[in-house]
Amino acid sequence: MQLDQKLVDAAVAQLDRRWPSDEQGGAAAIYLDDGQILTSVGLDNLNGGVSLCHETGAICQAYTLDKKVTASVCVYRDPGRERVLVLPPCGICQERLALWGPDVQVGVPDDFAVTGWSVRTLRDVNPFYWGSQFTDDGAWPGPEAHFS
Repeated sequence: MQLDQKLVDAAVAQLDRRWPSDEQGGAAAIYLDDGQILTSVGLDNLNGGVSLCHETGAICQAYTLDKKVTASVCVYRDPGRERVLVLPPCGICQERLALWGPDVQVGVPDDFAVTGWSVRTLRDVNPFYWGSQFTDDGAWPGPEAHFS
């Protein structure tokens, strides 16, 4: 499945279910290769070191189900500016999503797009992926490399 407005809307719907519209918060949604959408939110915790990114729950659920992730989007409500932002995946979530390869699509902010966001692949957002240094041909490592 390709990242589209339906996936962004699923993330926003999860955001709205979890936090009132006047509170800041975030949520994520991912597409699986069978078209299923999984959503999640990050943990709020007094100790920021134990908090999790919004995508983590959905990523873990996909892995638990042994399903391939094809697209991921993270949204954040900025109540002071009264808008919902699409956030690019942080480096840790890029690493988590790398399990499914360089063609996983992710949402990124784009002020020039009508929607305020656009789609990139992991390869686009991380063209110098460190894991490629450990393959014989310099290619993005396949899922089997993540298990060794």
